[in-house]
Amino acid sequence: QVQLVESGGDLVQPGGSLRLSCAVSGFTLDYGAIGWFRQAPGKEREEVSCISRGDGRTYYADSVKGRFTISRDNAKNIVYLQMDSLKPEDTAVYYCAADSPLCGPPNDFDSWGQGTQVTVSS
Repeated sequence: QVQLVESGGDLVQPGGSLRLSCAVSGFTLDYGAIGWFRQAPGKEREEVSCISRGDGRTYYADSVKGRFTISRDNAKNIVYLQMDSLKPEDTAVYYCAADSPLCGPPNDFDSWGQGTQVTVSS
């Protein structure tokens, strides 16, 4: 059974940084893609970033390119999302997801964490 637990969400000022963590159990990071998604109130869940299986190729939404960095620690089975230069529009609940062979939209992933709140506000 795959379990994912996100942590690291917080209230931060615009321009600040946060690092989100996704602790994964029941799933080996090398064997599938891990995605980060977010959902703001009244909006659909959107893809933020993804790291593919094997070579660890990374993907980013245009809105976060150059500001967010996804990485994984295979030994600890943790995936990170480093978020820099945060903007108010980054405010959302952030989720990590697994159980997909490839990076893709939310419907491609079968296992989800409970989410962690990120609020960017002065």
